[in-house]
Amino acid sequence: MRQELLSLPKTLAEDVAKNLVMVAKLLDEDPEKAYGYSRVALRLASRVAAVREAAGFAAYAVGKYSEALAEFRAARRMTGSVELWPVMADCERGLGRPEKALAMAGEPEVHKLDKAGQVEMRLVAAGARRDMGQADAAVVTLQSPELASSAVHPWTARLRYAYADALLEVGREEDARDWFARALEADQGGTTDASDRLAALDGVEFTDALEESDESEGESDGSSDDSEGARDDEGPAQD
Repeated sequence: MRQELLSLPKTLAEDVAKNLVMVAKLLDEDPEKAYGYSRVALRLASRVAAVREAAGFAAYAVGKYSEALAEFRAARRMTGSVELWPVMADCERGLGRPEKALAMAGEPEVHKLDKAGQVEMRLVAAGARRDMGQADAAVVTLQSPELASSAVHPWTARLRYAYADALLEVGREEDARDWFARALEADQGGTTDASDRLAALDGVEFTDALEESDESEGESDGSSDDSEGARDDEGPAQD
């Protein structure tokens, strides 16, 4: 990105960089604000591939899939890279075109992706199968050497989680529980809610101690209010 920004006048490059930093910072915690910053960067430097890519991810985060797809396509034309292929396919899913996403999973571009990209493409393809009501096919789609491997990579937890979720959809609850547990083991960054899914399968219900405390205080306050109400019913105090 730094190299791309060097093609801009210094002041403009600094302004664009500041907006891109804010997009990256806010994308997860406040995607709407991130989207706003991405639009500013886009107005300033629409011919910079990194800006188009950031704008694409910001639009994707707020569910503007048509806009995101257009930005990703623009970035790909500028760079010639295939790394955005999986997220482009997922945009097709977001637009209600799972068949298109599935077709993209069979294109030559997939073979040019690195391992992480290929796993991401497999996740998108499985999602497309489920969108089309092909739950059993989604299970088969996710079965791969990467899933069977005991090695843990940044994408391992998400792959195992998706497989568990697909198994659950086809009624294989015991197998699903096993894979949710495996996903939890690999989920070092807390990227999934595998622990909650496991608890739900085991019939465990969690209670919020703070909520219980608030309810207790409310009951206590209610008793006090009733007492005061009784005194009021006795009539005005006599002088």
